[in-house]
Amino acid sequence: MCLSNQKVAVAMETVSSSRSPYGAQQPSVNGFTVLGDMEYIGSSYEGDFNNGRMEGRGEYTFPTETKYVGVMKDGMFHGEGTLYFPSGSKYEGTWEKGIAKKGKYTFADGLEYKEKYWQYCDGYERRFYTEVCNGLKPAGESQLTNLDPPRTIPEGCYDCGDGFYYPQTRVIQDYNHKFLRNTDDDEHEWIVRTCRKGCDEIVGHKPGN
Repeated sequence: MCLSNQKVAVAMETVSSSRSPYGAQQPSVNGFTVLGDMEYIGSSYEGDFNNGRMEGRGEYTFPTETKYVGVMKDGMFHGEGTLYFPSGSKYEGTWEKGIAKKGKYTFADGLEYKEKYWQYCDGYERRFYTEVCNGLKPAGESQLTNLDPPRTIPEGCYDCGDGFYYPQTRVIQDYNHKFLRNTDDDEHEWIVRTCRKGCDEIVGHKPGN
């Protein structure tokens, strides 16, 4: 999927707000914390603790299966750490009290996002990254997405880069059909305007017209 800067911004919003909600007041047994409250939201944590709080090196997994691996302090991401997304992309960054201060985002196919001098899929360079790496197909053969062959999209839905979007319910599910998020009006408009849609109507020439 050819992702725009807005699509990257969606990922960055996840990055910038990645503060663990259960850093404090957890009961401790032999240096290991009983994280019963996490079961209610589907999160999990494996790693070091200090005074009953997540601190040191650890692995925090969100309900969406996004995973943080790195340093924790006082129950928050703090220091060097990497967010691994279910799509295969990742964000390697330096964190301060749960907020990403700097880092780099790498797509699943190895393409690194750059805020400056971004030349992929802009107004001048329209090739997919796999076409940049592997070359263009012969004349007459079209490559519809960065992934070749492309995913099969459920009828009436959209492939928005990290999952399938169901416009009737405003829900995005990952490619294994697990819930990811609800969309707001801006993301809904962007997906409908720019993303590839599963066929639910006849397009092109219609006999008798």
